[in-house]
Amino acid sequence: MRAARERRRARRAAGGDRGTREDERQGRSTRVVTAADQALAPEGLTGTEAAARLAAQGERDAPSSSRSRASIVRANVVTPFNIILTALGVVTLIFGDWRDALFLGIVVTNAGIGIFQELRAKNTLDELAALVAPQATVVRDGEPRSVDVGDVVEGDLVRVGPGDQVVADGRLVSTDGLQLDESILTGESRPVARAPGEEIRSGSFAVEGTGAYLVSAVGGDSYAGRLVGEVREFRHPRSPLELAINRLLYVLVAAMVPLGLMLITVLWKQDVGVRHAVNTAVAGMVTLVPEGLVLLVSVTYAAAALGLARRGALAQQLNAIESLASVDTVCIDKTGTLTTSELRVVGIIPADGVGPDRLRDALGRYAAAAPARNLTLEAIAKSLPAPSEQPLETVPFSSRRRWGALQLGDERYVLGAPELFPLGSLAEDATARQELGRRIVAIGTTTVRLVEAQDDGPPPPVVPLGLAVIAEELRPDARETIAYLREEGVEIKVLSGDAPETVGSIAKDAGLEFEAAFDGRQLPADAEHLASTARLATVVGRISPDGKRAVVEALTSSGRYVAMVGDGVNDVPALRAARLAIAQGSGAQMAKAIADVVLVSGDFAAVPRMVGDGRRILRNIRRVTTLFVAKSVFAAFLILSIGLTPTAYPLLPRHLTIAASLTVGIPSFFLALAPSDGPWHVRGFLREVGRFSVPAGVAAGFGVLASYLVTLNVLDAGLEEARTAALTSLILIGLYLVLALEAREVRRAMWVAVLCGALLVAYIVILTVPGLRGFFDLVTLGPASELAALVGAALAIGFLWLTDDRFVPLRGTA
Repeated sequence: MRAARERRRARRAAGGDRGTREDERQGRSTRVVTAADQALAPEGLTGTEAAARLAAQGERDAPSSSRSRASIVRANVVTPFNIILTALGVVTLIFGDWRDALFLGIVVTNAGIGIFQELRAKNTLDELAALVAPQATVVRDGEPRSVDVGDVVEGDLVRVGPGDQVVADGRLVSTDGLQLDESILTGESRPVARAPGEEIRSGSFAVEGTGAYLVSAVGGDSYAGRLVGEVREFRHPRSPLELAINRLLYVLVAAMVPLGLMLITVLWKQDVGVRHAVNTAVAGMVTLVPEGLVLLVSVTYAAAALGLARRGALAQQLNAIESLASVDTVCIDKTGTLTTSELRVVGIIPADGVGPDRLRDALGRYAAAAPARNLTLEAIAKSLPAPSEQPLETVPFSSRRRWGALQLGDERYVLGAPELFPLGSLAEDATARQELGRRIVAIGTTTVRLVEAQDDGPPPPVVPLGLAVIAEELRPDARETIAYLREEGVEIKVLSGDAPETVGSIAKDAGLEFEAAFDGRQLPADAEHLASTARLATVVGRISPDGKRAVVEALTSSGRYVAMVGDGVNDVPALRAARLAIAQGSGAQMAKAIADVVLVSGDFAAVPRMVGDGRRILRNIRRVTTLFVAKSVFAAFLILSIGLTPTAYPLLPRHLTIAASLTVGIPSFFLALAPSDGPWHVRGFLREVGRFSVPAGVAAGFGVLASYLVTLNVLDAGLEEARTAALTSLILIGLYLVLALEAREVRRAMWVAVLCGALLVAYIVILTVPGLRGFFDLVTLGPASELAALVGAALAIGFLWLTDDRFVPLRGTA
């Protein structure tokens, strides 16, 4: 395939430069339509020629509609967390007891949740892409036939009509009133008239008229293919919460190395066996890693992603919803985000001596009777409904002449561009509305028979009736969505390829406040000035795809957390550069392929709900992280204490699995999914966590060590009984910390107290049932050992209660 591509490039190089560099800058294809291809234009290629060219060009990569499976698996499997725990698990399985390697289940579950959810999103996007895959009408052997896009070859003659997609780059050989919607490429929402000899690009759509073009570039060699080639590598930005958790993991790993060496040195001096040494070392180091925290984050993300899917959006990456909560700047494309694909009549301006009803009647009758409607006539027909009539004479509307005419009964109406009409005083009104970004259509009457006006010249003499003022239709929820985001402190930037006046008008309709729209063609090249302009400008029109990317990068370099919402090929570079990429479900496949979130339903109003979900996740994860970090501090305290005393490690890995599940994992699962309010910012995340976790972990370590040493040395009990007492103290202290954590919210505190009671009962069941007790190497405690366990827990709880008000449970109920 690569060799075939090189041969094609060599053949093109032999044809000369042909203005390649300038064409590249303008986004035009640099491919050459040969003289032989031109000669074949009327009949197109033969089937044999097409087959030979298809074989010569080799297999062509289809545009990806989603992430690859390998990318999904790699992103969820190869993580620092998984690597650390897997290494410890392998060591345990080789040298220790398999029951002490139960923590490996967390690795498998964590990776499985992420892979399942992201594969689910991929499959949904692939199914949607297959449903909307375009076909091409090519001329083969002189006859038109429909083929898959992948079967189109260079030199093919392709026909397009209203609604057809341009599937490859090429040069037009014939047109009949052809107008293309190139918004997915340029951001410009108005259809563009195209004539023979002009180049058209893949990704655009025919909205009016017909045409035929000779293909000059396909697949990755086309303009759209080259653009997506620059951003083909899948993006996997980490969310603020993930970055904070990763920093925490790195700190703990850095602490694990010296603490592990200390523990190994102590075990070496004690001359214990390999099995015991492995169990002890793994017990200490595994406890340092907050393994349940990463799993909990994945579960929470997955639950939020399922809720999002019910609202018509797909999260391609689990962290996307939480990431949106941190966004302080949202860049949006006007077309498809603020507006629908339709137009609307926002006003009429009657001519002197003409009543409003007369003007409405004329506009409505014309639109209802028009044999073929473009977007403008559809808007008039929708806003000014009238009974359909059969026109007696017709001059079809043409983009070349920019007017059309109908005879309805005794009236002959002419509709077209205002500059073609003798408007008189209406001319100033038309100009003023156009400067505000509105579209203007004039209508009038004529006495000239329409059959005498069938040419491409100006309209016949017209008596104007008035003007229709037309604007793009704002999405029904656009105002509310913009208002919500602004209230939440999120700044909105509108980046569009449309004229600044048009973009500014729509932005003001949506509720944005600004002085004037900025012309994207005037963006400064200097990085400092560009950053300043990007911060100050609310609306930027006439901006290129590279300009959008430059603005997003400038905002990011200024410290902003930027989300980009787009749907077209022209948005791909900016989506790639953003911290969070959101694509419309109706947009280009390449935009959806690199997006973090795809709005399948196209509902921009889903974004505020995503913000709410993300902030709830941040609040809850921030709260429960303190429990996991307290466990890590507890482990470090025990390792240091054991390193300074000739004492066996008080807990086995399986004991720590019980404690982590009952006092951290299960409570955190319920707390992370519960409704919540309060602070949500990630800033100061680790500092706030440390204020709770460090004293809690130290106190827990002190209490557990006290009960263990008293039972082992003072009561002269066996090692298994001392470890059971230590685990009992740890369970009691851990459940107390859960209660203290939820003290500020009364309603949550009450049901959390019930949850903690149920978990304590579960631990008692483990101690009571012989099979469970034996599996975990626990024994029944005697009265003295029970008292030692209670005293150890009481010492830790009393210390926390007296030193910090945050550790007083249910204080919010007072």
